[in-house]
Amino acid sequence: MKFLKVTAAAALLSASVATSALAANIVETAKSAGNFNTLLAAATAADLVETLSGPGPFTVFAPTDEAFAALPEGTVEDLLKPENKDQLVAVLTYHVVPGKVMSTDLQDDMTAETVQGGEITIDLDNGPMVNNAKVVSADIEADNGVIHVIDKVILPQ
Repeated sequence: MKFLKVTAAAALLSASVATSALAANIVETAKSAGNFNTLLAAATAADLVETLSGPGPFTVFAPTDEAFAALPEGTVEDLLKPENKDQLVAVLTYHVVPGKVMSTDLQDDMTAETVQGGEITIDLDNGPMVNNAKVVSADIEADNGVIHVIDKVILPQ
């Protein structure tokens, strides 16, 4: 009987931890991950934090700090300048698809329209990949959508 009580308590604790993990929006989830500092700084500079914290749902293909660091020297600094805000917004919203798209929803060679208005292409033969970026971690759920971590910054045409 004691074992049953301990097991039930552990199950309740696990359920509350799982629930609290989903009680965070995309921005909070990205902050807690710790490897999206550049993305979050860019979202702040582009005034997109409030939107990405909103009801959504959103699917974010989130480049890591390493992905931003791999851009040509000075690119991030230039994008963060106030006079380049429109370009920064275009780059960031190219990484966002309306709705919650889980990895199980993807099909090879499918395209999706981004919030920016351009299209991204999903390649499952070599990946999964989004355009030329490899998905390194998929299906990180937030209460207003999902994050798929990618290894490159994808740029609109």
